[in-house]
Amino acid sequence: FWQAHFVVKVVMIGLLAASVWCWAIIVDKVLLMGRTRRQMTRFETVFWSGQSLEELYGTLHNRVNHSMAALFVAAMREWKRSHEGAKPAIGSLQQRIARVMDVTIQREAERLEARLLILATVGSAAPFIGLFGTVWGIMTAFQAIAASESTNLAVVAPGIAEALFATALGLLAAIPAVIAYNKFASDVGKAVGRMEGFADEFSAILSRQIDERG
Repeated sequence: FWQAHFVVKVVMIGLLAASVWCWAIIVDKVLLMGRTRRQMTRFETVFWSGQSLEELYGTLHNRVNHSMAALFVAAMREWKRSHEGAKPAIGSLQQRIARVMDVTIQREAERLEARLLILATVGSAAPFIGLFGTVWGIMTAFQAIAASESTNLAVVAPGIAEALFATALGLLAAIPAVIAYNKFASDVGKAVGRMEGFADEFSAILSRQIDERG
C-alpha cells in the first residue's frame, strides 16, 4: 500500500471506507429487520387475542409506533375523528381509512428501505472503481518497465501487486453489498406484504362495523 501510486492509494482508501460503511448499514439493517418482525408478531398476537380495539388504541396511541401498530393507530385515529361531533362523517370513511393505511405503509416501507440505495450503489460501482485502480497499477508497472528497460519481476511486481490489491478491495466492498441488498430488499417486500395483509383484514373489520352502525 505505501509503495502504491497516490491515485491507487485514494482508490484503496475509498473502497475500504465504502466497505466499512456498507457493513455498518448491514448490521443496522439486520437489527432493524429482526426488530420489525418481532414487533409485527407481537402486535398480531395482541390484536387477535380478543382485546377490544378501543383498549388497544388507548395503549398504543401515545407511543411511537411502527409497522402494523402504526397502521392500526392511523386507522383508529381516522375512525375516531370521523365519529366526533354532532354529525359523524362516515359517508366515505372506509375510503379515507384505506388511504390513511396506504400512506402509512408507504412511510414504513421508506423507513425500512432507507440506505439500501447505498448498498446497491456500492455493489454496482465498487468493482469498476477497483478496476480503475487495477488499470492505474498496470500503467505504473509499464512505466517502471520503460524506465528500467527491464522486465525483471522485481520491476514489474509492485505495480501488478497494487493493481491486484485494488481489484480485491473492490470485490471486498461489492460482494457483501450486493448480497445484503438482495436479502434486505426481499425482507422489506415480505414486511410490506404482511402489513398490506393486515391492512386488508383490519379494513374489513372496520367496514363491517361501519355497515352495522349505518
